[in-house]
Amino acid sequence: MAQTPTCPKRSPSLSQASNESTGCTTTSVTQSDTIRHEKVADGRIAVIQLAAPERNNVLDMEVIQALGATVTAADRDDAVQGIVLTADGERFCAGADLEYLESISFEEGLRFMTAYFEALDLLRQTSKPVVAGVHGICAEGGTELVSACDLIVADETARFTQPVVGVGATAAGGGVQLLPLIVGEKRARDLLLTGRTLDATEAKAFGLINRVVPDGKATERAIELVEMIIENHSPQRIVRSKPSSSRGPTSDCSARRWPANSPPLCGILRSLESARERFSRTNRSTNARFRGSDRPRIGPSETETLSEFAHVVQSGVGHQ
Repeated sequence: MAQTPTCPKRSPSLSQASNESTGCTTTSVTQSDTIRHEKVADGRIAVIQLAAPERNNVLDMEVIQALGATVTAADRDDAVQGIVLTADGERFCAGADLEYLESISFEEGLRFMTAYFEALDLLRQTSKPVVAGVHGICAEGGTELVSACDLIVADETARFTQPVVGVGATAAGGGVQLLPLIVGEKRARDLLLTGRTLDATEAKAFGLINRVVPDGKATERAIELVEMIIENHSPQRIVRSKPSSSRGPTSDCSARRWPANSPPLCGILRSLESARERFSRTNRSTNARFRGSDRPRIGPSETETLSEFAHVVQSGVGHQ
């Protein structure tokens, strides 16, 4: 087994965090270039870690597919009773990889969004409690990932934002569906329309997260919370509690429930030339500003792409 790289102080290794939390040694470890997975607390808790800190744990197809496969494995493992989602490095997740989105075609964008929605759906629908342990910046898709978890524990360094309005994109990858359900419509609009950043204290006051803990303790406390849940409640009781608490008109991110809407819509938005230009500008400058003249304008080639979008919507291409 390759030795776990040394992590910054805000993100201790999974083994260190689990040992401090439970006093139990890690029972198994699997890892890829993008996702690290350990079973702790005598194998009862699966800790899934975004493991590309050098890229700020951004999301692309490789990461999403690996995350989906790891969550699926934990869900199907009878020994695992709970799941913790965390991240390596100083930043939890900077959202989608804009360079990747700028480079892919409409069809690739559609496949990416479908896989992304399926990963969110796995986190939402697993019968096992899922707790996110967040530190540092948690932006755009990162906020959507943790919003799909049952509970969120954040340390004092955590910052939450949905800045896609500044890129000229949309938070339809789960943000516009889950945020109103979690924090209420007006607060959700505040976050989505302004793109402003919440620190951990304000995020808790908003109802976006559940607990604020000292710097560097998010993963440890998330493991402790999952352990408390699984020790005090039977799996059957947890199974019955989760579906009833997550039902609502905006609660389902599954591509199966609305295949003709968000995944194709996100794909088309990312394939338009105007969107590619905005992604490129944002990649070149973190201080990009948009004027009224920068609003998306549909040209002849984009009209053809919109026609393709309409066909996809009608035929349900790319969905099971």
